[in-house]
Amino acid sequence: MFRAGSAVRFTPNEVEDYRSLGIDFAGTRTQDDIEQALGRWAQTLSDERPDLLDKIVLEMAKAKGVRLPASLDLVVSDLPSAGSPVQS
Repeated sequence: MFRAGSAVRFTPNEVEDYRSLGIDFAGTRTQDDIEQALGRWAQTLSDERPDLLDKIVLEMAKAKGVRLPASLDLVVSDLPSAGSPVQS
């Protein structure tokens, strides 16, 4: 990603890499565009794969060393640990 002031640009390869994760950054030009694209992606995960979104939130919290809000603690406490097999 290239930044120039408030403008951002993704290379075509970056757009494709993110698209493989389900994030559409095509046409993204500002930080607000990035936030909107990530918001749409998170909403889609919430609708289609809430279990996966919960795992992502948990791992992000661990990586940042922050505690989850109580409402999220209840949801992710039922998730298998990182070493446990995931059941579908």
